[in-house]
Amino acid sequence: MSLNPLRLNPLQLKTLAAFQALSEEQPVEQHADGLVIKHLPSAHGDHFHIGSYVLSGRDLSGLGNPSVWIILERKGLIKSYYPEYAILTPAGQAYDTSEVKKSWHHSHHH
Repeated sequence: MSLNPLRLNPLQLKTLAAFQALSEEQPVEQHADGLVIKHLPSAHGDHFHIGSYVLSGRDLSGLGNPSVWIILERKGLIKSYYPEYAILTPAGQAYDTSEVKKSWHHSHHH
């Protein structure tokens, strides 16, 4: 089985992984279509914090890119309400992003 059956490009995959991590790290509202992700992180210098992870701004540039949101929506992984929020669908919640998350670094500062 392919680790990336929908053939997401690296930026799309990183953005989906960020949505998944945000759904795990913040209080989310359950919606009929999935989990509502409302609190998108702001850059902290050249990086972002999601829970205990620290990620480069370049890796998470898809959070501010409407084209990435459109592709993720077309593939059924999110419902886009760019730039305010996204709904992470069950397919988006289940999509394997473990390879992306292996490269993420834990931080102890917030």
